[in-house]
Amino acid sequence: MRIAETDILILPGLGAAGPSHWQVRWAEKMSTAAIVEQAEWDEPDPEDWVDTIVKAVELANRPVVFVAHSLACIALAQAASRFPEGRVKGALLVSPPDIELNASVPEEATAFAPVSRDPLPFPSLLVISDTDPYCSLERAADYAAAWGSDFHQAGDAGHINVQSGHGPWPEGLMMFTRLMQRL
Repeated sequence: MRIAETDILILPGLGAAGPSHWQVRWAEKMSTAAIVEQAEWDEPDPEDWVDTIVKAVELANRPVVFVAHSLACIALAQAASRFPEGRVKGALLVSPPDIELNASVPEEATAFAPVSRDPLPFPSLLVISDTDPYCSLERAADYAAAWGSDFHQAGDAGHINVQSGHGPWPEGLMMFTRLMQRL
């Protein structure tokens, strides 16, 4: 599937993505990409986040592919069963936090518990760092198995955000390109 044939919906996590974040950079470079804006980034309401994601899919003009980071991965998993059948074609899931067992996760994120264990109704790739402070490799692999996602270890990459040294994140863009080729 070609990027030009899809609506790329970019889902930032808690606190949104600042101008240097790889998601913002990707949105600026892909003509069919848009960041899904949430009403409240810092004290998120899970129902509102999920509703906003579902509405974004309903309003899309072309097949949808998601690029979700952090808490948005959890919200996307919760929203997936509500999407119009066949509209979403795939998702790149980057650094989902373990909101149930990891004490380092910000308290605001724990409102999204419990994490959906239902398989996603579209192909997905879950990318996690060996050194993500918010999720262990084992827990990320458990999410990937539950959601039916392919699994990729990104090495020593922290939370794969600006604070861990990821600006444009070209390795992630290559993974996204390979995902698009499979769809």
